Amino acid sequence: MFKRKSVVLFPALVLLFLSLVTTASTVGTRADAQSGDKSQELTVYIHALKSKDGHTIMTADQIEWYEGAEANRIFAEREPEAAAELGGVPDDYYIVNDSDSLTSYPIADNAAVTIQIYDHTGKPGDLDIQWNEGITLHKFLTEFAKKDIIDLSQSPYHITVQDGKVISIVQQYTP
Repeated sequence: MFKRKSVVLFPALVLLFLSLVTTASTVGTRADAQSGDKSQELTVYIHALKSKDGHTIMTADQIEWYEGAEANRIFAEREPEAAAELGGVPDDYYIVNDSDSLTSYPIADNAAVTIQIYDHTGKPGDLDIQWNEGITLHKFLTEFAKKDIIDLSQSPYHITVQDGKVISIVQQYTP
């Protein structure tokens, strides 16, 4: 294997480096190499959704979402006594929200909305998770406004912002 190091390893390293360069990104941001458009992926709590003059604006509080080993590491750093007592994060996730600043984002009319749980029938006993269910933006706005059976503002959401508009909203289920 090492005999051909200069012949095989160098091109492999170049390909690896080029792959890393083309896919490298800062936290929450990536460059779309095909179209040149930039998109930003954020995790937020949605505080308000308002429609006016045919446009919908989301007001949201950006958070940091951690899962698995990374969640345990951050939890142990930030809450060492609780981490020692519990042995790790409950439910395998940890949320950091050090800032209460809100940001407004226009939502694209054709934004994709994916939801895990919402009120389908108006009956609390009918609530059930339906993983990655696609709904229309209009349906999401209607359901988000309801607070009697389930309050969707209590869920975190992963949003994708492209060209200054939200193009994707994905509800993060939290047990």
